[in-house]
Amino acid sequence: MDSVKIKASKFNFYYGKARVLKDICIDIVTNKVTGIIGPSGCGKSTFLRSINRMNDTIIGSRAEGYMMIDGKDIYEDQVDVVEIRRKAGMVFQKSNPFPKSIFDNVAYGLRINGAKDRYFIQERVEKSLKAAAIWDEVKDRLNRNASELSGGQQQRLCIARALAVEPEIILMDEPASALDPTATLKIEELIQELKKKYTIIIVTHNMQQAARISDFSAFFMLGELIEYNLTSVIFTKPGKKITEDYITGRFG
Repeated sequence: MDSVKIKASKFNFYYGKARVLKDICIDIVTNKVTGIIGPSGCGKSTFLRSINRMNDTIIGSRAEGYMMIDGKDIYEDQVDVVEIRRKAGMVFQKSNPFPKSIFDNVAYGLRINGAKDRYFIQERVEKSLKAAAIWDEVKDRLNRNASELSGGQQQRLCIARALAVEPEIILMDEPASALDPTATLKIEELIQELKKKYTIIIVTHNMQQAARISDFSAFFMLGELIEYNLTSVIFTKPGKKITEDYITGRFG
């Protein structure tokens, strides 16, 4: 039996008076890739960002219901939000390396979390770059500015940066949408490798990508979770006609 890493129960999210997530109930399985699909504006990114409370930075936003990681409600008052964000790392649609060296990009999270030992930092940076499948491409130029890397390399660098603080969950918001097919393939291969150690949730507009890389798929529509199942079921025998219509391109 697969264990549940993240559990949302009657989870609602509001921006001001607008209710953008409506009674979401979902169990996200440990060490699997869960794809979040659905048309623009359906709440996919809001849901993703609610898992590490990144929406908290938006004035007037609030959550209702439960969002549990390892059985603990992350919206309780006494929860350490910094610790939540360490546990659930984020990779954005547009690669966003800092205007620093490749090395300092990956070391950044370690340093703001108090790491000072030079050898520890060096070891963790190398380990993270290897885990993000980019070490061989950058090991001889770690002191060069990260902006010199290609788009695909920058995105893998951002994944390495997320991995450096040893999260348990990786949240990806359309990580390959700005990349060419070759770079996209590298990211997809990397995701398959990373799920051995991490629980991964990926928002994607690309149906083929969702079908290729996700073990489970969740279809969102107008802030509601319409259907959630094994990807093989969602893409071959969806339970609802609206899911089938979306997947086959009849709308969205």
